[in-house]
Amino acid sequence: MSQKFPKLFLVLLAILFVLNLIQASVTELIYDEAYYWYYAQNMAWGYFDHPPMVAFLIKLSSFLFDGELGVRFMSCVLSVGTYVILWDLIDNPKKKDYVVHFFLLVFSFTLMNAYGFLTLPDTPLLFFTALFLWLYKRFLKDTSLPTTLLLGLVMAALMYSKYHAVLVILFVFLSNIKLIANKKAWLAVVLALVCYIPHFVWLYQNDFVSITFHLYERPNQAYSFDGFTLGYFLNLIVIIGLLFYWVYGALFKFRTTDKFSKALVYLVYGIIIFFFISSFNRRVQAQWAIAITIPLVVIAFNYMLDNAKSRKWMYRIGLFSLILLLYARVWLVYQPLFPVLYETHGNKEWVNELHEKAGDVPVVFENSYRRAPMYEFYSGIPAISLNNFMYRKNQYSIDGSEEKVRGKKVLYVTKYRNSGDISYMHLDSTIFHGTFIENFQSYRNIKCFVDKSETGTAYGLKVYNPYPFDIPLEQLKYTISYSNAYKQVEQMLPLKVKAEEFQGALLKSKDTLYYSFELPLTKMENPVYFRIGISENGLPPGLNGQPFKIRE
Repeated sequence: MSQKFPKLFLVLLAILFVLNLIQASVTELIYDEAYYWYYAQNMAWGYFDHPPMVAFLIKLSSFLFDGELGVRFMSCVLSVGTYVILWDLIDNPKKKDYVVHFFLLVFSFTLMNAYGFLTLPDTPLLFFTALFLWLYKRFLKDTSLPTTLLLGLVMAALMYSKYHAVLVILFVFLSNIKLIANKKAWLAVVLALVCYIPHFVWLYQNDFVSITFHLYERPNQAYSFDGFTLGYFLNLIVIIGLLFYWVYGALFKFRTTDKFSKALVYLVYGIIIFFFISSFNRRVQAQWAIAITIPLVVIAFNYMLDNAKSRKWMYRIGLFSLILLLYARVWLVYQPLFPVLYETHGNKEWVNELHEKAGDVPVVFENSYRRAPMYEFYSGIPAISLNNFMYRKNQYSIDGSEEKVRGKKVLYVTKYRNSGDISYMHLDSTIFHGTFIENFQSYRNIKCFVDKSETGTAYGLKVYNPYPFDIPLEQLKYTISYSNAYKQVEQMLPLKVKAEEFQGALLKSKDTLYYSFELPLTKMENPVYFRIGISENGLPPGLNGQPFKIRE
């Protein structure tokens, strides 16, 4: 152990682990963490936005600790594990003389630094990317059964972390096409697929909702070079931090010497090029390319060991980066250090204020998968997000969360009304109003299916009730929302539907009613999509139908 990991390495690793534990304990959750905490309250093989690894890590953490550390403990563990694997991936014998340089380099990678204590899907993605590369390096020399099986298991863990993991596996494979004839490589792939079957089954049972969302329903907008492509390149700088010039410089000068080094290069350039092409279609978020930081650490540190000039500058800038990032970490806890509000500031304040006014009544947040879990985490009171035609679907749309509040007195909270029974304000001065509703009833899971008539202008409409109870038709009003090519809603109108046959007064459980309708006139110029929604009991219309393209 001491030969592989010098005493100074272990000391600095312990310091980093303690630092991350403290940070994780005293920093309020960010909104995405609260959302993933909500995942973990109902363990499943998949969730609306992501595979289940992030929820699994939070569940493990919650067995050991309460509060924020009960969400983040496993992230702290995986972070130090990533440092250990990265160190072992570097073969240069000079590395033992530059332990401090190594820590300064890795610590300066901004998002890798943050994921050392935040729990997001990218946290396990980084760890399992590093472990996958470590095992692949070993596999190139040793195709024994234990190595092969471990490789397959880690590929499955990668895919359970985040769908982007497929790029990691793909580009490593492309760097060594001969693997296609390697029986042991196929064994690893088959094992990974077998381990992934539960998630495939979950996707099938949920109409491939995750795939549909990421490929077709993510919010989009018209292409902008500054916002999309230039913004992507700026993100590539941001995820590296102040050492980006030297890190990318090391990449450009790096020369492959074997299959493993070739895999590192393919992985970096493959992901960069893939998301560069994607940037012409959609805005690429900074963390989407985060997997490149693992091979870049190996490449940059190896280059630094053999280049004294770069080593000197990387050390100096690394120290400066260390000071800045430590300051930023304190700012995450104590906002007055920097005049900018972040997600870790003021959550307990607004939750406490709202809780005092709402009492122990469950809260229904309009269009906010972010505030609902944050409120539930800090108050302990049930809360859900009720999504309508101006928003998008999320985990609250598929998990039956309506049943937590059905028939109960609730506080309906929105920022789109000018008055209510109560009001409260966030630190950013946004004012929210809440209205108490007795016997709350919503039917957001009613499904609407549109069929275009082959002749004429009429459309067919099938309305299916998935609930285990009948629904009074008098409680339902139909609407249609028109949107542009980017599925941004520009107008919503009431919709007149004509029943195809006598239907009575109820939409019976597990039953389907058939209607026809014609598109109402819209003031919107050249609408591209429309979507059918249902307004129940005076609530804003839901997302009951899918976006339907208007044929010319």
